[in-house]
Amino acid sequence: MTQGAVAQGDGLEDVVRARIRALRVARSWSLDDLAQRCFVSPSSLSRIETGHRRLSLDQLTAIARALDTSLDELLASPDAADDVVIRPRHDPVRGRTMWTLDHEPGPDGMTVARLRVTRPVSRGADALRVHPGKDWFTVLSGTIELVLGERHILIETGQAATFSTMIPHAFGAHGGPAEVLAILDHSGQRTHLHMTPELDQI
Repeated sequence: MTQGAVAQGDGLEDVVRARIRALRVARSWSLDDLAQRCFVSPSSLSRIETGHRRLSLDQLTAIARALDTSLDELLASPDAADDVVIRPRHDPVRGRTMWTLDHEPGPDGMTVARLRVTRPVSRGADALRVHPGKDWFTVLSGTIELVLGERHILIETGQAATFSTMIPHAFGAHGGPAEVLAILDHSGQRTHLHMTPELDQI
């Protein structure tokens, strides 16, 4: 990519042009509407969308901002297979399988993950872990036993739980395999997504 211009090749320019038009149309904006927001003339926008004008980084930056997206998202390669296929990570020792549903931390450092839990919660004080942050999860199927300090709480299909992870905690399947959808903050993400046998928590 040269300064001030987007390199052509692999059809990326066509994809970027289609994204600009699709985002504009999704907002029910005319070329004039978008032009007023990004300070690019309607005729230039028309030529950009139809491929009659070379894409430049300064214009794309203004257009992306007006469309409430980022330059990286506008220029993202359509061939990134890893963005489509989410491969599970298995931890047979802990009886966990995890799918990370978003690859980058979301708003406020949140990450969404789906977990399949097959083993019951470990007993004893040594099984309880503490780390900074807050966790939230909902049970998609089965029943989860959550140990929160001295409390043992059964959370059934369709129910949800949220708690401070500074409280000693652990959880596992109760009466058979269970699946949960969990939202982890940035601290919880670092702890939970490094799946090691020593960690017996969400």
